[in-house]
Amino acid sequence: MTEPTDPLFRTVNLDAPIIRGETSFEQLKLRKPRSGELRGLSLVDLGQLKVDALTKILPRITVPPLTEAEVGNMEVADLLACGAEIGSFLLQKSQRAAVLDQ
Repeated sequence: MTEPTDPLFRTVNLDAPIIRGETSFEQLKLRKPRSGELRGLSLVDLGQLKVDALTKILPRITVPPLTEAEVGNMEVADLLACGAEIGSFLLQKSQRAAVLDQ
C-alpha cells in the first residue's frame, strides 16, 4: 500500500449516494481538517469514530459540503469509511507509514 498522492484530500466512494434535490453524490472528497475545524470536538472521540464527532466534523471538511442532516442520514458503512479516512488524517507521517507497512 502506498501513501495517497494528495495528503490533504481523500476520496470516499459511497455505497448509498447522497441525494440533494436532483443531484446525486456518489463520492465525497474529505479535506484534512485544520486545527480550527476541530474546535468543540474531542480528538479521542474522532479517533474512536464516535458518531456525534463524525456528524460534526464531516460538514466542515466534505467536498461538496454536507449538512449535519445529510450526514445523519448516511449509510453506516459510508459513515465508517469516512471515519477511517478522518482517522488517517490524525496520524503523523511516521505513524501512517507504520500502518501502511503492516
